[in-house]
Amino acid sequence: MARDLHVASINTHYRCEGILADSLATPYIPVVADNDPSVNETIIRGIVVGAFQENCWVIGNRRTGEAICVDPGDQPEEILAMAKDMGVAIKYIANSHAHIDHVLGVGAVREATGAKFLLHEGDLELVRNTASSARGWMGVDIANPPDPDAFLADGNEIDVEGLKLQVLHTPGHTRGSVCFYANGVLFAGDTLFAGSIGRTDLPGGDYDEEMASIVERLLVLPDDTIVLPGHMDQTTIGHERQRNPYVRMELAKRAEG
Repeated sequence: MARDLHVASINTHYRCEGILADSLATPYIPVVADNDPSVNETIIRGIVVGAFQENCWVIGNRRTGEAICVDPGDQPEEILAMAKDMGVAIKYIANSHAHIDHVLGVGAVREATGAKFLLHEGDLELVRNTASSARGWMGVDIANPPDPDAFLADGNEIDVEGLKLQVLHTPGHTRGSVCFYANGVLFAGDTLFAGSIGRTDLPGGDYDEEMASIVERLLVLPDDTIVLPGHMDQTTIGHERQRNPYVRMELAKRAEG
């Protein structure tokens, strides 16, 4: 069963309470900004889907009703129900990468909404091998997701009315891994987790690239940046800088020269 997630913020740009719920009937907790009217209109809600317990996120604008879906990994009907409950229409599907646990819902969400599917070109081979991966990992026969409607690149902005996400290319977990950043919130995919990092032992993974992406692309963000990862609980950049053993080891190594 999918598990509903609400953003719990300790960031100065956002104030809201966080809860975990087992039902989509639970009202969303809106993201509320201190002074910025555009942020005040932002709604962020997540849901845990699939056998791999992947976090799918929907980011919408309450005024315009337009939204971006990040990583629809499975259970598309639950994702669509969440978006409907939020009162938003998904215009883009933005994937952090193309591992099987992040793409199984792409086709159905795209078909139901007409949303454009966006992915970094470095993961095109992965998404085209989804059916093969499903047989190998899960013993099931499925169709491949559609090819992306457009490719993401570092520095791109995914823009719907009243909402904009900046694309950060963060290779290491996969060649085409990206994160998405907006107004003090980072959608980190499988690059950075609470207390851990994305695995790098699968095809296209590279530990040194992963650590470079984290240190040089993510740790430059403000410490109070909320990190919403592809699995497990949310965290902040500052917390991971201080407590994440992989990050601390890499920073110590760099400090030694």
